[in-house]
Amino acid sequence: MVDVKLFDTLDAVAADADGALDRAKQPGLYNRLEWYRRTVNDGNPHAPLVARARNAKGSAWLFLDRKPGGAQALASWYTLDFGLSGEGETEASTEALARNLKHLARIQLSPVGDPEPIARAFRNAGWKVFVEPKTENWFHRMPNDFETYWASRPSRLRNTVKRKAKKANLDIRIHRTFDEAAWDDYRTIYAQSWKGEEGSWPFMRDFAETEGKAGTLRLGVGYIDGEPVAAQLWTVENGQATIHKLAYTEASKKLSPGSILGEAMFRHVIEQDAPAIIDYGTGSEPYKADWMDEVRTLYRIEMFNPRRPGAWFALAKRLISGLVRRGAQG
Repeated sequence: MVDVKLFDTLDAVAADADGALDRAKQPGLYNRLEWYRRTVNDGNPHAPLVARARNAKGSAWLFLDRKPGGAQALASWYTLDFGLSGEGETEASTEALARNLKHLARIQLSPVGDPEPIARAFRNAGWKVFVEPKTENWFHRMPNDFETYWASRPSRLRNTVKRKAKKANLDIRIHRTFDEAAWDDYRTIYAQSWKGEEGSWPFMRDFAETEGKAGTLRLGVGYIDGEPVAAQLWTVENGQATIHKLAYTEASKKLSPGSILGEAMFRHVIEQDAPAIIDYGTGSEPYKADWMDEVRTLYRIEMFNPRRPGAWFALAKRLISGLVRRGAQG
């Protein structure tokens, strides 16, 4: 038997979970209640809808954000992988969640690394489900030492770092706890980079401070003649290092400070933390292939409830567009 409850506040979820969604119980960063709290508090209007299924094998939570006519993943552009949170969740639990969300017309989830369990459970519950590629995630299974990793990189990258490092004379500082001055330099670099302003500085600061206290933060900053020119924000936890953010100033671009700092960050993390995997986040930027060897697809799942009139028009459009694509392909 599966017990299902729906919640519209994260405080109610916390009381029900009783620590099951905390760092100690959830190895994945994006599955923790604190991540969802940060997402809700990042300045955007979020209206949480959280479904929880519990049986003898464990619990599963699906964190949604209410939208007109339905809901979507409670996520932001900082969320690099979205899915169910829980412990010992089963397909029966996921299907029970789907059946108890039948008042919704439409649900959209992304970016999802493994869409099939969710898609199958919702189909079994009567939903019409469509899965399509959303973005890519580059990663590398790390060897035991940096020199082996670095020797496997393209000669173009290695030669660029070696040549430009002599000219740039980059002063590199890697912080494993939150540092106020380094954070100010990080912000300065972003303001002078091709990326411009960060999406939500309060979100990122809270994230950096939290991970700094937990000992998972790796914030690298590079300086030329005392001026901050490049920065990378990583976390390392449970055998995985994740590169969340990076930037360099436009004025320093010709000296390749991003690549020089990148080499130093990989060396530091591999030698000091020995992760099994380094993850380059989402996106298909060509430069990631210089640092990583493997890529996986992240997906968007769109689910329509045919029992709700609010789903009919969008579902019909989706079905028609699928027929048109198949016809065009012959």
